[in-house]
Amino acid sequence: MGSTITEKILAAHCGRDSVKPGELINAEIDVIMCHDVTTTPAIDMLAEKGLSKVAYPERVVVMPDHFVPNKDIKSAEMVAKIRRWAKDQDIGKFYELGRHGVCHALLPEQGHVRPGTTIICGDSHTSTHGALGAFSTGVGSTDLAATLATGELWFKVPETILFRLKGKLGKGVYSKDVILEIIRRIGVDGALYKTMEFTGELIDDLSVEARMTICNMAIEAGGKSGIINPDQKTIDYVKARTNESFELFSSDPDAEYCQVIDIDISDLEPIVAFPHLPSNCKPVSQAGNILVDQAYLGSCTNGRIEDLRVAAEIMKDKKVAKNTRMIVVPATTDIWKQANKEGLLDIFMDAGATVSAPTCGACLGGHMGILAAGERCISSTNRNFVGRMGSPKSEVYLGSPATVAASAIAGKIADPRKYLQEKP
Repeated sequence: MGSTITEKILAAHCGRDSVKPGELINAEIDVIMCHDVTTTPAIDMLAEKGLSKVAYPERVVVMPDHFVPNKDIKSAEMVAKIRRWAKDQDIGKFYELGRHGVCHALLPEQGHVRPGTTIICGDSHTSTHGALGAFSTGVGSTDLAATLATGELWFKVPETILFRLKGKLGKGVYSKDVILEIIRRIGVDGALYKTMEFTGELIDDLSVEARMTICNMAIEAGGKSGIINPDQKTIDYVKARTNESFELFSSDPDAEYCQVIDIDISDLEPIVAFPHLPSNCKPVSQAGNILVDQAYLGSCTNGRIEDLRVAAEIMKDKKVAKNTRMIVVPATTDIWKQANKEGLLDIFMDAGATVSAPTCGACLGGHMGILAAGERCISSTNRNFVGRMGSPKSEVYLGSPATVAASAIAGKIADPRKYLQEKP
């Protein structure tokens, strides 16, 4: 019996020929990503144990992103703490404000994600990087501290669910709609502590950025990780960003899966996740008359340049509805600059939207766009739990960048296909 890509990567990182689901292993970690929120407790834990030095500072990448630009004294102190720590530890890969970004967009953009590697971060959406054929997962601050101290971390080898996706995306349908449909089908605990491996003709057709969106939200189905076997698109993307070597792993044809799920997306329409779960999804045609106070475009899920292009195509020469506001947050500094160069930011601002500096901000209910009681937001982010973006009495609806843009124009949840079809 063969092995899955996840099993192969973990085996290679614990010095074994093979591993099986359920086994406990200690794996070497190639990239340790640290952001402002979960790293500060890890720093304190290391100090309490008298561990004054990070084992492998060259493996550590640090970027403040959740509360930048700093919203108050507490967040300023938090970021100042990791800034001092990175300097004391001689960590060269520190992304200061002005060349920063949302961590799961910045890490691959800057060439820190390579196929066949292991990556951890104190953030659940670290599953994003499996789109490049890496084993990448979120951990708590305690495990983050342990990895910083040793360069290794224990895992229970996860079982893998294989999702075979066939068909081609229709007009106005994107990878965000695909992953929302998958979560609708299996539920928020349908892949609990399992790897979600995505394959099929749909995946082959998708760009690397679109694949990141799918792997990003594996955690919303309870997944330990999301992963896609690397192909030429992956290799080209990585080689354009780093000269470091990497090893390609792929699942064997006779690999054993705990479940295989076949999905034909040929007839899929834009999907909207209703409050208060990412699995509470409906086709946009069944959304009804849901007025929105805010439309939010950004985040580690859908704040990349492709996402901004999709939204700008819909919003060009149109206006945000009178009683709706729109916030656009390019995920990294480089994306912001590229969007500005292409005139996308002008399109958004001419439509009446406001454009922010890169930040996680409102996605986690932090700042720069949080909701008041009774307000509704259509968002390209990944979670819509109670109070996720502000007041526990607010409502968050999830959709693709196209659905967010169309809804901003309509002032209510709207079908983006209508606006794409209107194009001359």
